[in-house]
Amino acid sequence: MAKKLGLALVHYPVLDRAKSTVATNVTNFDIHDIARASRTYGVDTYYIVHPSDEQLMFVSRVLDHWRVGPGQKFNPMRKTALGMVEPVTSIEAAMRHMDSDDLQVIATSAKETPETPQLSWRQARQAVEDRDTLLVFGTGFGLSQEALDLCQSCIEPIRGFGEEDYRHLSVRSAVSIVLDRVRGSW
Repeated sequence: MAKKLGLALVHYPVLDRAKSTVATNVTNFDIHDIARASRTYGVDTYYIVHPSDEQLMFVSRVLDHWRVGPGQKFNPMRKTALGMVEPVTSIEAAMRHMDSDDLQVIATSAKETPETPQLSWRQARQAVEDRDTLLVFGTGFGLSQEALDLCQSCIEPIRGFGEEDYRHLSVRSAVSIVLDRVRGSW
């Protein structure tokens, strides 16, 4: 039996360029594109994490348009993907919503996280197969230490091609790569 897989896109607490803890804005693209990738790879619930009521109302308005408004007839496939989206105020709220007695919380990061145990891609794939999992992605310049402290481990960074080791993907791209590596059919 497949284990539950949740995905949290965290807008707070995350870092800005100066490494200060901030809240970032939710984007329409992240709502849609990550929901579609999540649906493709069997994610049970995609959580959009933000403490601001205004930002969560924005998410709810977008979801309502596609779930029950005119968008449901315009693009039924989008309605299907967006059906799994759940706006929540915190990572802890997402953890509670998953309602699992055996939940592991695994972070992702473009940089090394020496304070958090690292998983190789192979270990991450096995972990997702073995236990209910919440995969946590940060916006801005990544998850703050406060967010990382809620995670038992962190998947090694995605590394590109060449010596430059450029690691500044959009979160949408990173989500797709991570989901393919931990849930893909390869």
